[in-house]
Amino acid sequence: MSDAADYGYVADNVKRILSEIGETEEKYRGTSGNVRLMAVTKTVPPEAVNAAVRAGVTLLGENRVQEYLDKKDAYLPEAEVQFIGRLQTNKVKYIINSVTLIHSVDSVKLCGEISRLAVKNNKVMDILAEVNIGGEESKGGVSPETLRDFIAEVSEMEGIRFRGLMTIPPPGCSEECFEKMQRIFTDVQDRYKTADILSMGMSADYKLAVKYGSTIVRVGTGIFGARTYNK
Repeated sequence: MSDAADYGYVADNVKRILSEIGETEEKYRGTSGNVRLMAVTKTVPPEAVNAAVRAGVTLLGENRVQEYLDKKDAYLPEAEVQFIGRLQTNKVKYIINSVTLIHSVDSVKLCGEISRLAVKNNKVMDILAEVNIGGEESKGGVSPETLRDFIAEVSEMEGIRFRGLMTIPPPGCSEECFEKMQRIFTDVQDRYKTADILSMGMSADYKLAVKYGSTIVRVGTGIFGARTYNK
């Protein structure tokens, strides 16, 4: 499928999700318009991504560096792109000048390379510290217990601006998990004035994430359907 009309379902999904985000934010936080919907583009063709942008998505989330490099020139230019996947230090150079925020920062080594390249390119890169809220060995992220020391170290690096936290709660995670993450974020905000982003919530749990203070929800399947593209 290549015609934009073939992706009408994408626009319908975006409209529904934006409405649900707004209603949930209004219900639990008494505010509206403070939560951004990110379209996660992993394995999704650019035509479908652009359909989401035309429907009102202003933020794209990239998981893989090479896939992003292959597709980025086909994206509509009005969409902001952030990197949310596992990032190797030797690949930072490929995205340093084209993404606005790196979500998945969980090591001093990675931060050091981001800092070095940001300074080299005369820019400041916004980052989020990834928190392994479920203590899962299969996932990256800093443990809640070591988070404070990690942030203290990386936030002092030149060319880096610490903007907040990102997490991927375990499947089926209870509300306690989201509530814990909200408490951690509130504590971080008390210490760092630049911390204004909590990236939490995906297709299966974005409404719960909004309830507990998320400012960015990362939705792929909910917008584009089950992944059927191999790349």
